[in-house]
Amino acid sequence: MALELKQKLEILADAAKYDASCASSGTERRNSSGTKGIGSTEGSGICHAYAPDGRCISLLKLLLTNFCVYECRFCINRVSSNTRRARFTVDEVVRLTMDFYKRNYIEGLFLSSGIIQSPDYTMEELGRVAKTLRLREGFRGYIHLKAIPDADPLIVRDAARWADRISLNVELPTETGLAQLAPEKRMPSIRQAMGRMRHQIEAARADPARTAKAKTERRRERLAPAGQSTQMIVGADSADDRAILGTSANLYAGYKLRRVYYSAFSPIPEASGDLPLKPPPLVREHRLYQADWLLRFYGFELDEIIEGGEAGMLDLTIDPKLAWALKHRELFPLDLNRAARETLMRVPGLGVRTVQKILRARRYRRLTLEDLGRLRVSLKKVEPFIITGERQVKARGLESEHLRRFLTPPRQQLDLFSRHA
Repeated sequence: MALELKQKLEILADAAKYDASCASSGTERRNSSGTKGIGSTEGSGICHAYAPDGRCISLLKLLLTNFCVYECRFCINRVSSNTRRARFTVDEVVRLTMDFYKRNYIEGLFLSSGIIQSPDYTMEELGRVAKTLRLREGFRGYIHLKAIPDADPLIVRDAARWADRISLNVELPTETGLAQLAPEKRMPSIRQAMGRMRHQIEAARADPARTAKAKTERRRERLAPAGQSTQMIVGADSADDRAILGTSANLYAGYKLRRVYYSAFSPIPEASGDLPLKPPPLVREHRLYQADWLLRFYGFELDEIIEGGEAGMLDLTIDPKLAWALKHRELFPLDLNRAARETLMRVPGLGVRTVQKILRARRYRRLTLEDLGRLRVSLKKVEPFIITGERQVKARGLESEHLRRFLTPPRQQLDLFSRHA
C-alpha cells in the first residue's frame, strides 16, 4: 500500500538526521530565472543549523529516499538493513519545500539520498528537485545538495548550477577505514570529485563575461556559490583525533572546502561486528570542532594542537586552545595593549572578533580588564594570560599547578555535551 506524504516525511526526515553537514552560509540571494521570485537565504526562523556568523538557519532536511544499494556498515539505510523504507517523488519534495517555506517554517532545503538504481540516476533526481524549485517555482532560498562522487561529472555539475552548496562526504578519515566499513566507496574517487568540483566552482567565479547577455548566462551558470563541504564520522573506526584533523587540514588546503563536519558515530540496529558497541563521547565531537576552528581561523598548526609524543587524542576536559596555553606558559602573560594580533589570537578566551575589537580600540587608549568585561570576555579565563595598564606585574597563578583545575569547566557543563544529540 502506498505511503501517505506525511508518513514519507516522518520516515525520510528522521533518516536524514545522521547527516551533520547541514549549514547555510557564504551565499547570497539568487535570481536564476531572471524574474521576481520568492524565498531568501537570509533572515531567521525555526533553527536547524548555525552559520559561522552565528545566524540560525532553518532548513527542511530530507532524504529523497532511504532505499540504498550500498552496504555501508555504519549506515542505518544500508541495503541489508531491516528498516522502514520510503521514497519521495521530485514533485513531492518541491511541494513540501514550498509549503514549508510559505508558512515561514524554513529558509531552505538540505537534500540527500540513498543510492537507487545507479549513482547517475540518483544524482539526476537530486538535480531535478533543485532545478524545478529554481525555474518552475521561482525559489530563491538556500539549497544544499548532497552530491554522489561516482556520478557522471556532467550530471553533478548540472545539479550544482541550481544549488547554493554541494556536499561530497568522505565518510571516514582514512582510506583503510573507508575500505573496511564502506567497501563500495573509494577515497580516490571521492577526492577526485572534490577536486573537479573545486575547479568548476573557481572557473565559474572567474568568468570575465561583461555583456548583458553574458552576465545573464553567467548568473545561470554559477556553480554552488557557497562552496562545498564534507562530513566525517567520528568513532566508527580506530582513527584518532590526529588522523581526523590531519585529513581535515588536507581537505581544506587541497580542495578549498568551506567546512568539514564531524558526526559522532551512533550505534545502529543489527550492526556489523566490526563496529563499536558504544558511541564516542559527544564532547569529543565538540573538541574536534574547536580544534578545526583553530586550524582555520587562529593560525594553529596540527602539531601544535596535538603535539608529537602524545596519544593522538584531544583533551576532553578543556578546550584545545587552553590546553595549548597551559603547555606553553612561558609565552605568557601577554601585554593586551602591545601584543600582535597573531599572539592575541592564542590567548584562551579571546575570539577572532574580540581580537579585532581590541586592536581597533587600543589605537585610541590603553585597555583595561573592565574594557574586556564590556566586550563580554570571560575574565576568569583570560586574566591569567594577560597584563593590562593597571596590572603590569600580576598574571594570576600562571606558575600554579592548580591553574588547570581552576579553568576546567564544571562536570555538569561537560555533561551537557554528553546529553546533546
